[in-house]
Amino acid sequence: MLAHRLALLAGLSLAPAAPLPAQQAMVPIMVSNFSFAPRPIHLAAGRPVTLTFVNRSGSGHDFTAQRFFASSRILAGSAPDGEIELAPHETKTIRLIPVAGTYNAHCSHFFHKQMGMTDQIIVS
Repeated sequence: MLAHRLALLAGLSLAPAAPLPAQQAMVPIMVSNFSFAPRPIHLAAGRPVTLTFVNRSGSGHDFTAQRFFASSRILAGSAPDGEIELAPHETKTIRLIPVAGTYNAHCSHFFHKQMGMTDQIIVS
């Protein structure tokens, strides 16, 4: 009887664990006067990710990456004309599945790109 119980316990400890639900990636993108962070943005190709854009500035900005948004499969949220427009202190999210590649991003507001408000998205 004891041997039977020990065998049963041994079998339980060797049983595979139940699969854990896939973690949903979230990447915060900080928007400040004339900068984005992180720089560059690294994402995993083919894996769903939620990008959260946080405008820490008292001025409006946008995050324009037309090729990136056009090639990604958008699951929730939107990026009309390939951009995320942010009012002062506004936060927006978009959930998508990115495609492998290297993409450029910038703020399209007057003279912001020239002031260094650029970034790169690397999806691998």
